[in-house]
Amino acid sequence: MPKEILVVDDQPGIRLLLNDILTSEGYRVSLAKTGKEALDKINQKSFDLMILDYKLPIIDGKEVLNILEKEKIDISVILMSGMAENIREEIEKNNLVKKVIAKPFNIKDFCVYVEEILL
Repeated sequence: MPKEILVVDDQPGIRLLLNDILTSEGYRVSLAKTGKEALDKINQKSFDLMILDYKLPIIDGKEVLNILEKEKIDISVILMSGMAENIREEIEKNNLVKKVIAKPFNIKDFCVYVEEILL
């Protein structure tokens, strides 16, 4: 069974890029534009990994993580941010976050992180 990945980003270019890359790596990919849409999808189906942008409309990445922890939903998360250094301390107490990566990111490194988390 292919691993299920949820990509959450409000930028269409990043969603499409990650969808293409992860699909070509053999993963099943679902997409969400907002934190609310991501939570709705997580409540409908389980995912092995969520790739989550920190800055999102409606419900931001930090709030998504808080809601998942409160509801005891266990999902590994790669958190993406244009200001990764600034948020590391803020979210390092969150057990769901396995990796924080800065945007823009190296695609090869990104694929390695995904593979390591899903092993």
